[in-house]
Amino acid sequence: MATRLAMTTPAAGSPVMTRSAANIHWQNEDDLNIVQRVLNGNRNDFELLMTRYQNYVFKIISGILPNEVVEEMAQDVFIEVYRSLSKFNDQMSFKKWLAGITVHRSYDYWRRYYRNREVPLSALTPSHQEWIDGIISHHATEQFERDEARQEASELLDYALADLSEKDRIALTLVYLEGLTVKEAAKVLGWSAINVRVRAHRSREKMRQKIAPLLQKEGAHV
Repeated sequence: MATRLAMTTPAAGSPVMTRSAANIHWQNEDDLNIVQRVLNGNRNDFELLMTRYQNYVFKIISGILPNEVVEEMAQDVFIEVYRSLSKFNDQMSFKKWLAGITVHRSYDYWRRYYRNREVPLSALTPSHQEWIDGIISHHATEQFERDEARQEASELLDYALADLSEKDRIALTLVYLEGLTVKEAAKVLGWSAINVRVRAHRSREKMRQKIAPLLQKEGAHV
């Protein structure tokens, strides 16, 4: 995503998002130093953290929410990060702490607007598709190499994703899409490592079990 988010001095104790080019002299500075300066009253330095991690935040959100809400959600995430900065525990890296806030805010979106609905097909992203393609690759048949079959595969993948619970999707996103270890995902989510491991494995196996029979049935008709 090409959008650049920046922060101007807030009038009411929270960052205001604008667009600007970032300076580059801070790139090797430690996150903790920047956080401490912001906490000491240099609020404009929060823009350095935003510039450093905006693409990372966009990537996480894009794996969970529809593209049209990614930028707005990123702004909400950075506002919450700014307001919660005093709660940051430096025993966890700032990046992992930021990931946790980003994931929780993204899933708050689904809880608010789709409380009684599953994630729609339009919310599936290329990263979801690519990951799930990898999961079921050992079941794939030749017809899925054709463009027409790719569309059918997309519908099957949507069918499988819709059957996952919200918490299983969160575990799947962090462990399989974002590449966090089970231990890192557990810290981000405030869950036990066993809970994360079970949910991530269960969601992957559930998708395999749901899709494999459909692929076998389809192959029998080719």
